[in-house]
Amino acid sequence: MNTSHPVWRSLLYVPANNPRFIAKAHLRGADGIILDLEDSVPNSELDAARKALWGSAVSASQNGADVLIRINDPDDLAADDIDAAVFYGVAAILVTKARDADHVRAISARVAEREADAGMTSGTIRLVPMIETAAAYFKAVEIGAADPRNVAMNLGGEDFAADMGLAPGADTLALAKQQVAIAARATGLMPMGLMGTVADFLDLEGIKIAAETARRFGMEGASCVHPSNVPILNAAFSPSPEEIDNARRVVDAYADATAKGSGAITVDGKMIDVPVVQRAEKTLARWAAIEGRGNAG
Repeated sequence: MNTSHPVWRSLLYVPANNPRFIAKAHLRGADGIILDLEDSVPNSELDAARKALWGSAVSASQNGADVLIRINDPDDLAADDIDAAVFYGVAAILVTKARDADHVRAISARVAEREADAGMTSGTIRLVPMIETAAAYFKAVEIGAADPRNVAMNLGGEDFAADMGLAPGADTLALAKQQVAIAARATGLMPMGLMGTVADFLDLEGIKIAAETARRFGMEGASCVHPSNVPILNAAFSPSPEEIDNARRVVDAYADATAKGSGAITVDGKMIDVPVVQRAEKTLARWAAIEGRGNAG
């Protein structure tokens, strides 16, 4: 179980075979750039995209964004993707269509071999399992707990919907999204995702609503496929000034009451008990981590 969480409010997908998009990725303000080897890269271009990964990662990380790489699902393609994706400067690998704990552990073992070959510290590269099938959905806790490299988990809405034969939407995916988020928390991982899908990326108001709803459901960030979504995600997954102010007053009031031996505390007419204080402390810790990235806007 990995308890050290990065700040990934926004993860922007960039096709790993598109030099023009990669060259601009560092200007987008995302906490992380996902260099995608899966859906956006045809098999005929995979070798070239793999060979370019190191330079692409250097370019994408210029302004401090973390670099993640999404690999393919078939085991033979995944192995070649991993061989190209393990080097210093890569924060995590997204495990598409995670099947079960053995699948995640096999990916981790391959990563470990490549780290050793490259003289890297073991465990440098983290994993983000993606739950994208009905079968994997019922193994989400097993998958989340499978390996100490795991740091976050999400439900891939479009693929899950296709596997289920359902129309992807905020309503149809709500239960699955929430339960995968619970599985992530239960195994010490960051829950990621929107309460909806990223398909209609030009509906900025819809993205805003989906992101704000996701945060209320406990998500810490989400991915997107268009730069226009990045500032929306950064704002939605950051505490507001009002939340920060309230959290500070709650923590201060509780500390003052504790020092005086008082058990009854109210702030703004609301009763303050231990869970409320804990949420306030987490809000302040979250804001401190965001400020620590240097791109809190």
